[in-house]
Amino acid sequence: MNRSALVTGSSRGIGRASALELARRGWPVCVNYMEHRQAAEELVDLLRGEGRMAMAFRADVSDRAAVNKMVRAAAETLGPVELLVNNAGVAGQCLFQDITDELWERYLGVNLGGARNAIQAVLPHMISEKRGCIVNISSIWGLRGASCEAAYACTKAALIGLTRSLALELAPSGIRVNCVAPGVIDTDMVQVLGQETLRDLAEQTPLGRLGTPEDVAHAVAFFASEGASFVTGQILSADGGFIV
Repeated sequence: MNRSALVTGSSRGIGRASALELARRGWPVCVNYMEHRQAAEELVDLLRGEGRMAMAFRADVSDRAAVNKMVRAAAETLGPVELLVNNAGVAGQCLFQDITDELWERYLGVNLGGARNAIQAVLPHMISEKRGCIVNISSIWGLRGASCEAAYACTKAALIGLTRSLALELAPSGIRVNCVAPGVIDTDMVQVLGQETLRDLAEQTPLGRLGTPEDVAHAVAFFASEGASFVTGQILSADGGFIV
């Protein structure tokens, strides 16, 4: 298979589960990380041990040059990137009036700018071949907003707008663009909320539990599959019914 998948922010959590699921469905996978090198390399070792093609690459997705270098390396090692999962992101709680310029720019740079950088890096090949799949990872907070997470929610709402706009723009080139909006998923990112808050959130979820990274990975894999060949511009909430 002379093509590959790039999953940004895939050393842990949703990104790791997505990379693992896609690799097990036959995709050579580039595991992108920024800080957690050991976790990324352990995932690559696991996949190679299963006979899968995988590589790890360190890149800050907000750095356009670093992203371009990563996409070139993935193409040379695994095959041209024809599946992009924009998962890398930063999150945190902060009162809106306390958001500094630095924090605001970091959220925009990683969560939204990172997606832009990665998409622009993979598009030349996709357009040339008239095929490709892009899956953006948003959030239910991008659909309805979140108190004390305005910066995060803004960037996730923007990803939804980007998804719908690019789906229309790129459809004539045979490129599908879809989005998964996870609910409260049991990852390191949400563990900082504390067990009491997590129990409350699980109770607020109609299905009665927090989501798992694998729950989101299955949604990503669906969008990447031939079974979704006529699906584009869609937002799939993997949230246990949280915002029905």
